[in-house]
Amino acid sequence: MTGPKHSCGVVGISADHDIVAVLQKALMIIQHRGQESAGISVFDGMTIHTVKDAGLVQTALSRSRIEGLHGNMGIGHVRYATTGGKGVRNAQPLTMTTAFGVVAIGHNGDITNYGNLRKEYLANGAVFQTDSDTELIINIMSKYLGQNSNPILAIRATMSEIDGAYALVLIINDRLFAVRDPHGIRPLILGKIKGGYVAVSESAAIDALGGQIVRDVVPGEIVEIFKDSFKSNMPKFTCPYAHCMFEWVYFARPDSVIDGQEVYDVRRRIGVVLARESPAKVDLVMPIPDSGRAHAIGFSNESGIPYEEGFMKNRFAERTFIMPDQHERELAVSTKMNPIKSTVAGKKVLIVDDSIVRGTTLKQLVLMLRKAGAKEVHVRIGSPPITAPCYYGVDMKTRDQFIANGHSVDEICKIIGADSLGYISISGLVEAIGIPAEKLCLACLNGQYPTRIEGERERFQSTLGDSSFQS
Repeated sequence: MTGPKHSCGVVGISADHDIVAVLQKALMIIQHRGQESAGISVFDGMTIHTVKDAGLVQTALSRSRIEGLHGNMGIGHVRYATTGGKGVRNAQPLTMTTAFGVVAIGHNGDITNYGNLRKEYLANGAVFQTDSDTELIINIMSKYLGQNSNPILAIRATMSEIDGAYALVLIINDRLFAVRDPHGIRPLILGKIKGGYVAVSESAAIDALGGQIVRDVVPGEIVEIFKDSFKSNMPKFTCPYAHCMFEWVYFARPDSVIDGQEVYDVRRRIGVVLARESPAKVDLVMPIPDSGRAHAIGFSNESGIPYEEGFMKNRFAERTFIMPDQHERELAVSTKMNPIKSTVAGKKVLIVDDSIVRGTTLKQLVLMLRKAGAKEVHVRIGSPPITAPCYYGVDMKTRDQFIANGHSVDEICKIIGADSLGYISISGLVEAIGIPAEKLCLACLNGQYPTRIEGERERFQSTLGDSSFQS
């Protein structure tokens, strides 16, 4: 409810049957990863056809828009803008006709050296139709495809130039590829479905298609996908992994498995750790729906305090996080969420959410509970304080938007109007995720980034001037 928003979701499918409807269904399952636009590109045996538009999948890819589309190979994309504007021109997949043929691409993540590379390619005569970093990827790849007709070599050469986070699905002429950045920041998983294979941002889509999970795409791996198999091309050199911790805390669907860890189970364990680290004497535990639900269940189970649903969520209210004005977002909170008075009146309640960014929404929710008769309102948060920007595909770009910058936990507690406030510790979060800290991206929590970011500290780097580690 109060957490940050993610950038995109991708899917690529090759099968022995028409996959247009299958692509559409997969995108609907990962719709939570991006609601601004949706699109698919399909290879029909001769060329690549693309349909995309603003809006949710059912609008952008309505039956009337895709009924003439056919093919056994295709990619799909849902978008939430982080680099590049929200207009339809930045909707994906992006397609380009190169000297080698037609390329279509869908991208989840952010390219951190986009600005410098774009200037360099513009100076060398490249033409850009959008302000999306995905178009930069396709321009670089076009250069290498012209130099070498081997798509895998062209992809690998492109990876040597770009930095940051990327999970890619690509069609190059009549071949389908899935690519994950060398640090594995964004998720990408392989699955087998009836009559084919799929690569997708989250395993929940594989389940919905009646398929079976094969494995995660390895960081730095290029996978070529066929209707009856897939072929791996592994990197010669490996980088330290940096899986985004927010995938488990908030972004991914609870029924997905990310890098071997089930999201629901991680969130439940977060609640367990929270109950140990920040206990409270209250009458009931309740979530901020839907993001805090599994966390709250874990807290309730560990503490023995009853779990209740204390908020009713209006699922048809306008999405507040895309409203351009903070005042509009605040006014919309009461439309989206309403306390259940019979649950909270006269009670000491503890509410659990995934994260706090600005704190304005949570402040309103605490006030709502008090007006509904709550005797006390305590808050527990399933991630440590967010203090540093994300450069890898999350809409947390500047330090001034984080309430935890310049405020202690006690001060934040007073600002949001709670009786007490507790965050999970970084070590507790790592324990709950079940992956070693050195294989996670915790940059928004500790300011240590897995890739080179100008003016920021890199992981395993002792000072800002130390350049001993090359990502």
